[in-house]
Amino acid sequence: MCGICGVFDPVTTTPPDLILRMMTAIAHRGPDGSGYFRDDTTALGHTRLAIIDVDGGVQPMTGEHERVWLVFNGEIFNYVELADELRSRGHRFRTASDTEVIVHAWEEWGPDCFSRFNGQWAIALWDRRARELILSRDRYGIQPLYYTRSGSRVLFASEIKSLFSDLTVTRELDPDGIDDLLTAWSPIAPQTLFTGIRQVVPGTYLQIDEHGVTSHMYWEPAFPDRGAEPARDLQHNTERLREAVIDATRLRFQRSDVPVGAYLSGGIDSAVTAAVIAEFADADVHTFSVRFTDAEYDEGHYQRLMRQRLGTVHRELAVTGEDIAEALPRAVWHAESAFLRSAPAPMMLLSQLVRDEGYKVVVTGEGADEVLAGYDIFREAKVRALMAEEPDAAVRAELTEQLYPWMRRSPGQVPAFAESFFNRPFAPDDLGVSHRTRWETTASIASMLHPDRRASGSADRILADMPAGAAHWDPLSRAQWLEMRTLLSGYLLSSQGDRMLMANSVEGRFPFLDHRVFDIAAAAPAEHKLHGLDEKHLLKRAFADLIPAEIIDRPKQPYRAPDAASIFLTDAPDWVADATSPGEIVAAGIWNPRAVELLMQKGRRAEGRGMGNTDNMRVMGVLTMQLLHRMLVRDWRAPEPLPPRPVVTFDRTSGNLPGEWT
Repeated sequence: MCGICGVFDPVTTTPPDLILRMMTAIAHRGPDGSGYFRDDTTALGHTRLAIIDVDGGVQPMTGEHERVWLVFNGEIFNYVELADELRSRGHRFRTASDTEVIVHAWEEWGPDCFSRFNGQWAIALWDRRARELILSRDRYGIQPLYYTRSGSRVLFASEIKSLFSDLTVTRELDPDGIDDLLTAWSPIAPQTLFTGIRQVVPGTYLQIDEHGVTSHMYWEPAFPDRGAEPARDLQHNTERLREAVIDATRLRFQRSDVPVGAYLSGGIDSAVTAAVIAEFADADVHTFSVRFTDAEYDEGHYQRLMRQRLGTVHRELAVTGEDIAEALPRAVWHAESAFLRSAPAPMMLLSQLVRDEGYKVVVTGEGADEVLAGYDIFREAKVRALMAEEPDAAVRAELTEQLYPWMRRSPGQVPAFAESFFNRPFAPDDLGVSHRTRWETTASIASMLHPDRRASGSADRILADMPAGAAHWDPLSRAQWLEMRTLLSGYLLSSQGDRMLMANSVEGRFPFLDHRVFDIAAAAPAEHKLHGLDEKHLLKRAFADLIPAEIIDRPKQPYRAPDAASIFLTDAPDWVADATSPGEIVAAGIWNPRAVELLMQKGRRAEGRGMGNTDNMRVMGVLTMQLLHRMLVRDWRAPEPLPPRPVVTFDRTSGNLPGEWT
């Protein structure tokens, strides 16, 4: 991965100082070099993490006629096959990079090229003949891409802090973005947490010219009508899924000119990808895991089972509550978002271990839960439908126990949680029924907001974006669409994914988010994915020969880290008291000062232990929002223009000759 940024301005030529500052703000995304292109209308900047064609893949890149200029963050994994096809059509290549494939693909197919790509990307492409800037984002939103207007300028970048390098860009938190976060855990594209800053919606591209910005969708997750699924043979679907996951993993492991490692979480998803890598790797496989000193969150036993089975060269990181508290400000800085869980911080610490071990790339199991129905939220909706018809208290209690076996390690939480959850109204015709309870639980945090920061309507906005035919899908398919549209893109792939990886200049690759894997899963009936209450049933069948039965049969345990328990420590870092002091709360104007005071008193009395789910989220939401405001609103300072060297420049402004390496 890399960092990209730039400016489209039909009125004023962008000064080099601005594009250099924008590049410097995202230097951590690409420490191996940088470059920029500019002409009288457009400037494109790039910071490089060199992974494919290390010597030749320098950006910005153009074709032989300089019609198209491109900066690109991500990977096109089928670039070898696309390059062969493009050569057969007369295109000539100067490099062996996937970046140049994008240039020629646009020349050949225009916007239709995006549906041909198998990969993860954020692309900025300046077509000098058409006089239009194209911004494109991959199907799931693995790679971030933001934009804003400032006067006659449209600025874009991989991270918001790069946009803030233009000091005319407004820096303030947006109530609608906060409402999204306090409903669905993250802003929902195109919304962000910052006023006037938008993000490119996954599966779309923007067309920007002197007349404005136009959005076009080239892909979105879609499902067949319930009962009309075209692939209904369980064994056939099992075989097809296995083949697709193996090929997707192979592509993501082999298509790299630097070594590739793998994450091992202890669950089936990363176990599958690591096992597949071990099957065709011709060298030692290096795996990485995060563990917790608090047994309630630790999955070390299952990680050990898998690494022993595979014989990998393994490194693990044991994280304490103190580690999380110390890392949280840096995690917020890189996420450019508040969050309701501490889970991103350990992932940032794990990527630091990966980088320290000399790796730039890791394969992960992210996406399997969304594509193949692995989350409690999918099972909960099914159980709620059953409970709506079940008056027997004993049967209801048994269903609850089956749903939350992992909560046995959290004594006292199950009964209260279940009673609250399952006594809520259940309307099966509601397109958002699977997520309403989560949204309402999370949205209760909004009662702590300052009145001026309150907004509403996030759930309605999400549901309004659902495809017209969604009412005819299976309820599980609707729940999957909602999970992909909300939690996956905005939180798991961003705050907990790309941002925590790129904080340490590490690229993540996600085989389960290969669109071919999704196509197979989407075409299968719901019961192939959620069989009774057995989540990811199809995946378990497909890889039963490679994964120990103890991992396949273990109860689903979501990745969690200590939240409030990491904050209310005897020797808590100074930033905790500073961020929640009455003066800081009043100055930020986000939270009701009295509500924050009561929450912090409660946490200190309990030392962060035994606090309920909502209070844990309140603690994290207050602290991270305060940190975000301090770092990116109140105290932000534009960096000096010192992007990573070497710097290559291509100056095509009026009267300038082609640039040179500097």
